[in-house]
Amino acid sequence: MEPTGGEPGCRKDPVPGSPRGGLGTVCLGRPARRQSMSRLDLEQLAEIELQRDEEEAAALSMAGRPLVMPTTGRPLVVPTAGQDPALSMDHPFYDVARHGILQVAGEDRFGRRVITFSCCRMPPSHELNHRRLLQYLKHTLDQYVESDYTIVYFHYGLNSQNKPSLSWLQSTYKEFDRRYKKNLKALYIVHPTNFIKVLWTIFKPLISHKFGKKVIYFNSLSELREHLKYDQLIVPPEVLRYDEKLRSLHKGRSSPPAKTPPPRPPLPTQQFGVSLQYLKDKNQGELIPPVLRFTVTYLREKGLHAEGLFRRSASVHTIREIQRLYNQGKPVNFDDYGDIHLPAVILKTFLRELPQPLLTFKAYEQILEITSVESSLRVTRCRQILQSLPEHNYAVLSYLMGFLHEVSRESIFNKMNSSNLACVFGLNLIWPSQGASSLSALVPLNLFTELLIEYYGKVFSAPEDRGEPRADTPGQVSRAAPWREATGETDTPRAPSRPPRPLMAAGTLR
Repeated sequence: MEPTGGEPGCRKDPVPGSPRGGLGTVCLGRPARRQSMSRLDLEQLAEIELQRDEEEAAALSMAGRPLVMPTTGRPLVVPTAGQDPALSMDHPFYDVARHGILQVAGEDRFGRRVITFSCCRMPPSHELNHRRLLQYLKHTLDQYVESDYTIVYFHYGLNSQNKPSLSWLQSTYKEFDRRYKKNLKALYIVHPTNFIKVLWTIFKPLISHKFGKKVIYFNSLSELREHLKYDQLIVPPEVLRYDEKLRSLHKGRSSPPAKTPPPRPPLPTQQFGVSLQYLKDKNQGELIPPVLRFTVTYLREKGLHAEGLFRRSASVHTIREIQRLYNQGKPVNFDDYGDIHLPAVILKTFLRELPQPLLTFKAYEQILEITSVESSLRVTRCRQILQSLPEHNYAVLSYLMGFLHEVSRESIFNKMNSSNLACVFGLNLIWPSQGASSLSALVPLNLFTELLIEYYGKVFSAPEDRGEPRADTPGQVSRAAPWREATGETDTPRAPSRPPRPLMAAGTLR
């Protein structure tokens, strides 16, 4: 699984490239002034990428035939956590060491000691003291740092349940002084993903150019074989199976699906992965898709005060189960799952699996230009861009943004103001027709989304509600009408109760 659109194989640049030229800086309205992307933007993107990694790994695990592992030239296999016969309960870090996260694994081809770090062996965060993990890591490295050594980092298995916080990662890097970094000759990252790319961007200001040159990316274990004594390498069986799955897919010239493809033809009750028009036709002309209406209704009744609403993740297997129920036309009772964040994840998944983004491919480039528009004219520009949307997309977007505006009004409880919601929803509402959105595109996408949420009453109101003459002519439909039809309301959407605030760059906490 390649972190970028580059050639497969060993990557020796210090950071994986970006599909649209990397992060850099972006113009926020004034050509002479340039600002870096905020840390909050990047942290939100990291969360999104990690969730996508989980979904792709789950899809990969369900794809293809059962694997037959090769029997020749195989590396050693890490013993199951807690079953390492060489580990004594008297070990000073037994509570951490028993998981098998760290292993000393022979030597590389230059005779340097190899130490492996396996993410798939990390238990959920609430079961692991990360401060103790750092102490154990230093305790292990202290035995080898006086000589040259190599670290192999197996990225597969990192997920939203076991990942350490970014602040922990930052403090960990700072605690490793020159003594540890000087004799580290190579840091091999195996099976990197876009999450690694975003993480690197976050920590790039802390990392020296010299250290960055030591980082090398491998997309498969076969590439790693060229640099190490492979038969001495200790690799978790989960990583071996994942690597074999990737190799099997590459042989078949296919790749793990980023989205769950619907059956061909789709089921009459199919909800995910089909067009808005298909959903309308199969649901007696209803403009608002059932999944969207059900999740919004549930969250409006029970979730508006849930802290971190739309920021939290959920079990990939549970998500797949709920998708299956919806696609088969079966009822879903979110009360049975006991997780208020689950319907929020389902809502985002529905948007992300639309064949076309809700804001359409056509609007992508227009939205990217929003940062070059003078601040006082941005709401007007948003209205102009939305005028080009199909009526159905406009109705669904208005329904969704009206709900997100409600969520933002409860931010004193849920901590999700319009800026935070924009960080979560920007990439779920719009993406390019080819490739993925770059980091530099994140600021305008989030800013546009924030404007829609924060100024909902102005962006989606009818012309007469703003004191303007109606522009409708015979054969044209007012843009307020789809909202009213979709929601059953006869009045215009509720406008913000307080005067709008001037917007800063999207992602800025207030």
